[in-house]
Amino acid sequence: MNENDRLVCIVDDDISAREAIAGLAVSAGLRVETFSSAKAYLNSPRATPPACLVLDVDLPDLTGLELQQKLGHTGVTVPIVFVTGHGDIPMSVRALKAGAIDFFTKPFDPELLLAAIQAGIAKGTRAGAGASSAGVSRVEESGQQATGFESFAEIVGESSTLAQVLAQVHTVAGTDSTVLIDGETGTGKELIARAVHNSSERKHGPFIKLNCGAIPAGLLESELMGHEKGAFTGAIARRIGRFELAQDGTLFLDEIGEMATELQPKLLRLLQEREFERVGGTRTIRSNARVIAATNRDLGAMVKARAFREDLYYRLNVFPVTLPPLRDRKGDIPVLAEHFVRRVAAKLKKDVRDISPAAMAHLTQYSWPGNIRELENVLERAVILADGPVLEVPQLHSTACPDDKAVQGDDLAAVNKAHILSVLEATRGIVAGPDGAAARLGVKRSTLNYRMKKLGILREPADTPHHYVSADPAAE
Repeated sequence: MNENDRLVCIVDDDISAREAIAGLAVSAGLRVETFSSAKAYLNSPRATPPACLVLDVDLPDLTGLELQQKLGHTGVTVPIVFVTGHGDIPMSVRALKAGAIDFFTKPFDPELLLAAIQAGIAKGTRAGAGASSAGVSRVEESGQQATGFESFAEIVGESSTLAQVLAQVHTVAGTDSTVLIDGETGTGKELIARAVHNSSERKHGPFIKLNCGAIPAGLLESELMGHEKGAFTGAIARRIGRFELAQDGTLFLDEIGEMATELQPKLLRLLQEREFERVGGTRTIRSNARVIAATNRDLGAMVKARAFREDLYYRLNVFPVTLPPLRDRKGDIPVLAEHFVRRVAAKLKKDVRDISPAAMAHLTQYSWPGNIRELENVLERAVILADGPVLEVPQLHSTACPDDKAVQGDDLAAVNKAHILSVLEATRGIVAGPDGAAARLGVKRSTLNYRMKKLGILREPADTPHHYVSADPAAE
């Protein structure tokens, strides 16, 4: 890993915006260099490009788009995040089509901008190392080059269940049909969505994602459809919604089951008629974005409980793809484990080259309620703690790893509850932060809080602030 692997370069002629973005990046442990113009950036001595480039569009010499184009022509590959004071949709689409990670209108949401910068760094790291991302099988290594799966290079595994999923993806990728991906948390739903996009004729268009469970219901409509200046308190500028940004590409709606019921008719209309209006606007906008949705909830059961619109469910469920949990594809655990250990060891510059037989047996016996994401997190922690070239038994959060029979005999919700409680105990009740339970489980704090509430995991009274107990959710 070289010194530029966590370097973010910020090019913006507005000093206040430049300093705000720089402070945001520094707070996340990133290195920062700032420039007031594109020419200043180009004239700066640098052997290799930064991990991510944050560009203002309206710069005094070369515009941000012109700088993006110039870098592309010279063969320089760097993930770019655009920020601008003007919500110009053609400009946004051009930038995203040219490979930008995301496009933000000032004033931007700090958390979303930081997430985009971190996604850019991760993308650049994968591209530079030639390694696949967290997920599921490097199919070219398993002899599948000639079967049309070339776009699935980020997917790792050799099981027949995974092969069936990839065959479905290959089939639907050649269409514009709406896809609904369902599976437990951590099974790689976003990777499958990206595989559909990358295998389709839209692969040169933008891939825009939105986590419906991470955004408050009151703001979700604006995120989806955009809003006009003055549409509501705080709307000081026009905002381009995700549907517009995904023109000629794909819109990935993650955690679609968390969408507020009052927004579901508007999404249904868009899927049916391919048109919408921005919040506070009157002009009808056409959308040709392909929609891929994902959920870890049983939408069919939600329809019966009247928690999800039946007509929207059928409109989304044109082509369903179900991802198997890791406990149902245990044969993939060794190849996944070796993949993650190699990647993490390279990232951390640790001399870990192998996994001991005892450790591998331990990994294959565990139930993995957090699926592939939990496996990756556990192995990263094990590599950090390793003091030799052979990885020994990793410290799993559930120290008594249930065997297959125990897992099959328990209700999945009970297993998930027990696992979350054990992680909370290990973190002394801390949910947020780099060492908190959310980070260990590989989920956002808001997602973990939601699951805890659904599973009836409650904090005990104020005299025991770090202790959580299990309670009956129906009693809340």
